[in-house]
Amino acid sequence: MSLNPYSLHSPVKDAIALICDSPHSGTDYPADFGYAVPHHILRSAEDTHVEALWNAVPAIGGTLLEAHFPRSYIDLNRTLEDIDPALLDADWPTDLNPGEKTRIGSGLIWRTVKQTEPIYCRLLSVKEVQQRIDRCYKPYHEALRNSVERAHAAFGAVWHLNLHSMPNNAYERLQIQSSRPLADFVLGDRDGTTCDPAFMALIEEHLRARGYTVARNDPYKGVQLIANIGNPSKKRNSMQIEIRRPLYMDETTRVKNANFPIVQQDIRDLLIKIETFIRSAIK
Repeated sequence: MSLNPYSLHSPVKDAIALICDSPHSGTDYPADFGYAVPHHILRSAEDTHVEALWNAVPAIGGTLLEAHFPRSYIDLNRTLEDIDPALLDADWPTDLNPGEKTRIGSGLIWRTVKQTEPIYCRLLSVKEVQQRIDRCYKPYHEALRNSVERAHAAFGAVWHLNLHSMPNNAYERLQIQSSRPLADFVLGDRDGTTCDPAFMALIEEHLRARGYTVARNDPYKGVQLIANIGNPSKKRNSMQIEIRRPLYMDETTRVKNANFPIVQQDIRDLLIKIETFIRSAIK
């Protein structure tokens, strides 16, 4: 793994109050991971190339944070209490509160990948999980929190985009029965509680105009990261954006497909609209 668990890409023009983060696109697998599942299967948990799709964020004045380590090592979009005690070789020193993500195998420390493939053939020590928290989770969250707070202090408002991609069989992975096809983009605001509706509408309208299907909060509403940040009444806007992976890559090989440049350009054009929206909003 890189010496730094993340990269923080600063604005390359006059800054705007836009903070974007890609917590699940990391591909540097730490030597102490100790996984037992084949590496190519484990990689299916990655939001591979999401940071590249959104690499124009600094060019429009925004800040882009990306994790280097994979989400299967430790998931940044979970609480520190969302741990499966059955994964550990000893009692955790504080109270745990495993939730729905832990139940399906993808809590703070993933138990399975694709819900059927066990990641470990061993129990994890309390110490190694604590080291993952100290080395990876806490520094990333601190960097994101500091970026958000600096932007809010400077401009009196902040807009945060939490960037992801989703597998083509997302409903199945989430154990959700649905007759609806998975949308190309899913915008999550925890059922209207974390983001300004006008900002959501701007993004949805742009994507639909480019020919994509768009859903809101189905099947992804956003988890811990936007819950921590989003509070529209205090001009803290946070939303999650999920992109259907086959739009831009081969899900098996993780290689960018021929459509990648098109999706990337559509996102760059979206960012230009976001820049105009934010610069107008803070005048």
